[in-house]
Amino acid sequence: MSQNTASLIPLSAAPPEMVEAVLDRAFGPDRHARTAYRIRADMAPLDALSFAALDENDLLVGTIQCWPIGLLTPQGAQVPLVMVGPVAVVPERQGEGFGVGLMSAMIDADARLAEANGASLPQVLIGDAEYYGRWGFSDAATKGWRCPGPYEQHRLLARGAALVAMPAEGMLGPWGSAAA
Repeated sequence: MSQNTASLIPLSAAPPEMVEAVLDRAFGPDRHARTAYRIRADMAPLDALSFAALDENDLLVGTIQCWPIGLLTPQGAQVPLVMVGPVAVVPERQGEGFGVGLMSAMIDADARLAEANGASLPQVLIGDAEYYGRWGFSDAATKGWRCPGPYEQHRLLARGAALVAMPAEGMLGPWGSAAA
């Protein structure tokens, strides 16, 4: 994604119906049945970490959304996390760097927030380790974490310095949910 041909805007500045259209095109209309939707149910995206990509013609071609979620421990405590995704790019523009640009913008925004707040929450996603590993995502800390629906354990990835203090076991769910 070249700075001369594309721009990023806050996701909140993009018309919601256009965001939904990009998500439908990238993941299909049955995307709401995915486990990630259960994890972040009834949550609003985090504005500071969610972006939309516009192409050279100012058409919306991609989005990234981040969500407040929690890891409910076996002891009943909920530990805050940020769920990354979906990272969506319309099919005909995939492979042009929009996804990399969106991820990089989110990582940069998170670093700025961490600098201002003195800390950053760990981030988690369900995705391909080969792709997301370039930003430090791995399954090293998530082997004992569970999700409320079908998923492949090796695709549950996390990143962040605070992972060293995260519980080894728990269930992912919406932030504030007693039954996360």
